[in-house]
Amino acid sequence: MSENLSFQGVVLSSSPIGENDKRVVILTVEKGKISAFAKGARKGKSAITLATNPLVFGTFNAFKGKNSYTITSADVIKYFDFLTKDYDKLCLASYFLEVSDFFSTENTDEKERLNLLYLSLSMLSKEDCNRVLIKRIYELRTFTINGEYPNVFSCLNCGKNENLGFYSEEKNGIICVDCEKKIKEGYEIDKDLIYVLKYVITSPIKKLFSFKLKENLLNKFDYFMDRYIDKNLCHRFRSEKFLN
Repeated sequence: MSENLSFQGVVLSSSPIGENDKRVVILTVEKGKISAFAKGARKGKSAITLATNPLVFGTFNAFKGKNSYTITSADVIKYFDFLTKDYDKLCLASYFLEVSDFFSTENTDEKERLNLLYLSLSMLSKEDCNRVLIKRIYELRTFTINGEYPNVFSCLNCGKNENLGFYSEEKNGIICVDCEKKIKEGYEIDKDLIYVLKYVITSPIKKLFSFKLKENLLNKFDYFMDRYIDKNLCHRFRSEKFLN
């Protein structure tokens, strides 16, 4: 017997199936990431055509068969269609969706990842947004949700949380000034950047984007994340090649 269910979430991807149907991947509150079929969703007059497009946040009613979900109806709560009017923002939004798809799993609690994605898309929709800052915050918090992030809270060598001034890429963590003189394996890191990293790692999701950075510090944040991702993530996303 099929089970009738209701999900709320963001459509991460949509692909054609046959002549009239779609296969969609949705990051949901209730079940983490799910895949579902939407019959007739490619027909122009279908009620679920719009609701099964990427960048849609909505409620999806479905039944669970033996091997998959099938969407029976859907209601759009918010559609980030304004991002499609700005090519650079659309490319970055597509990157966010792809990253969420890559890291999320089925039948797990993905509420924090969903909240991060929704808030990041909302911030990106603002006219005066800083795309670089939003991207780097999104990436660092994604690593944090995964439980893999740079240790910037205490010295990796002695455990002290004071006089921190160097960063070891080899060990993905901070080193105090005194220990660096002995082990000599880190590069100097700006104290303001350390504060930014701590803030993004520990702050509640709703407060993540509550700050701005001067250009010099933003450049340091940008550079740090480039190096961190290059070292700690072997996978490369298709959407990255379209980012400026």
